[in-house]
Amino acid sequence: MTETFDPTPYQDAETIQRVLNAAKTIAIVGLSKKELRASYFVGFYLRRHGYTVVPVNPREPEILGQKCYPTLGDVPGQIDIVNVFRAPDALPAIAREAVAAGAGNLWCQFGVVNEEGARIAEEGGVSVVMDRCIKVEHARYVGRMHWLGFNTQRITSVRGPLQ
Repeated sequence: MTETFDPTPYQDAETIQRVLNAAKTIAIVGLSKKELRASYFVGFYLRRHGYTVVPVNPREPEILGQKCYPTLGDVPGQIDIVNVFRAPDALPAIAREAVAAGAGNLWCQFGVVNEEGARIAEEGGVSVVMDRCIKVEHARYVGRMHWLGFNTQRITSVRGPLQ
């Protein structure tokens, strides 16, 4: 990662919406079995909202009741989004795996910023979203975001009358 690299071009709202609306299967690289980890919460949230979540973690046999795969290359079937919860320096290798697996998008969570990884993915025909949380962006674009992150069944920020 270079200090001058700006991930802003990889945060385009139209790209984010297109990726989320088209996806069915999301492979989460670095998904943890620990319930208090962000990756676990994101995986749980995505499953609740109809996505097929495929855990990719070589240390675990199963997470979220799903078989865990050691690498993206081991995942059977089509991967629409590769969601990355790993250190930025791991991104180039993950991007190569995503390209080899024929993934549609490489989605890098907050803080996972690596210019080389983005370049590898794009050159391989994989779109990139970087430095954004997939759960937050999903909630933003389907009207389920509340200040605590819960679904209040309201799309407006205007509160109704007290009851």
